[in-house]
Amino acid sequence: MKVLTARQMREMDRRTIEAGVPGLILMENAAMRVVELLARRYAPLERHHIVVCCGKGNNGGDGLAVARQLRTRFAARVEVVMACAPEELRGDALANWRMLCVCGCPVVEKIPAGATLIVDALLGTGGEGAPRGRVAELIGGIHAAAGAHIVAVDLPSGLGFGGVRAEATVTFAAPKVEHYFGEETGRVGELVVAPIGIPSRFIDDEPEHWLHVTEARDAGKVLAPRAANGHKGTYGHVLVVGGAAGKSGAAAMAGLAALRAGAGLVTVACEGAPAMAPELMTAPLDEPPVEGKTVLAVGPGLGTEPGAAALLGKLLSLETPCVLDADALNLVAAGGLDVHGCILTPHPGEMGRLAGLSTAEVQENRLAVARGFAQERQCTLVLKGHRTLIAFADGAVWINPAGNPGMATGGSGDVLTGLIAGLLAQEPRRPREAVVAAVWLHGRAGDLARDELGERCLIATDLLRYLPKAMADARV
Repeated sequence: MKVLTARQMREMDRRTIEAGVPGLILMENAAMRVVELLARRYAPLERHHIVVCCGKGNNGGDGLAVARQLRTRFAARVEVVMACAPEELRGDALANWRMLCVCGCPVVEKIPAGATLIVDALLGTGGEGAPRGRVAELIGGIHAAAGAHIVAVDLPSGLGFGGVRAEATVTFAAPKVEHYFGEETGRVGELVVAPIGIPSRFIDDEPEHWLHVTEARDAGKVLAPRAANGHKGTYGHVLVVGGAAGKSGAAAMAGLAALRAGAGLVTVACEGAPAMAPELMTAPLDEPPVEGKTVLAVGPGLGTEPGAAALLGKLLSLETPCVLDADALNLVAAGGLDVHGCILTPHPGEMGRLAGLSTAEVQENRLAVARGFAQERQCTLVLKGHRTLIAFADGAVWINPAGNPGMATGGSGDVLTGLIAGLLAQEPRRPREAVVAAVWLHGRAGDLARDELGERCLIATDLLRYLPKAMADARV
């Protein structure tokens, strides 16, 4: 699914109106989608004391239409609080104000005590800077409404400035950049993307757009049923290179993940070739058998000794697709090695070393850093963390919404490396789809594990236990 900026959304509205759909109809449709969510989540609406907080822009116009529909369709107890004088309203928002007055909906000065359901329609994506004046006062009133359910229209007002914390946000046509970036995205709550009549072709044709959010169906694209005459050679041979002395577990987890992802064969080249799962073949770390391998996964537990650097340089000179993680990334950063065509999977600290930035600088500019590095070095970059980003050499970036803090545990990244390698081994002609799917499946398996085990108890190998269910979810 594509993700839009505020400018792009305004352009979608403009093109739709020029195509013959009045703006008032778009506003009415937006209000219907919000009311539908309210009716679904908080039924029966008649038992609630509902307050709709409205600003002076189109977001406020949506709120006025929401209040009118609640009153006329459900006979709900609803009141409106305005952040501006009615004479400040313009266009479709003013038209909705007049219709609200006709239906007799009460307009009150402040959020009344006892409100049980609040609709935040103060500020949309057009807002800039910290809220001020009356809007800031009403945001404070929403904060003070203890126990009230809160639903935001398009975007929680004041997001990024200690703004409204919503249980759910209803946005229209496509998700927006603000829903995914920044320290306060948790205030969005459940994000519901609702159609309001903007033709999908307008969004698909947006020439400057190259930002997407992964959905289950995107992961499902590489999980089609296998051919009846397939065999282990059909599904690729992954070589994991890592596991220096004392670190063989990292390489083993990557190997197991590649197998669980569906790779036909997996060999782990590690120090001393200790006993591993019986399904894994092993080889010496100093002489990894590269011939005939479909994908290389290099780095888990590799170490950064001079011999490891020489080995990595040799592997990068091959034409075999290569997934780099952990110590391999540190060696790339130290030696300035060419990673053209490779898949890199850094956490923010490793990304900082690769890009010559501090971890804080990476976190403050995740999208720009990931996209810039992938374009400059002509590689695929998986920047791990909250909202993992997948940046491709052509500038396209995918946002992964799956995953949780419980996955911040040793070995989780090794499992991701193996999943990427395992899917890539099966889909060598569709590397983009394979990487996007692997990252989503990794996060989804983590969410399933969290739901059953809790965040604190989650360990890396739990992700493999829940991977089959994650795959089943992706096929829906």
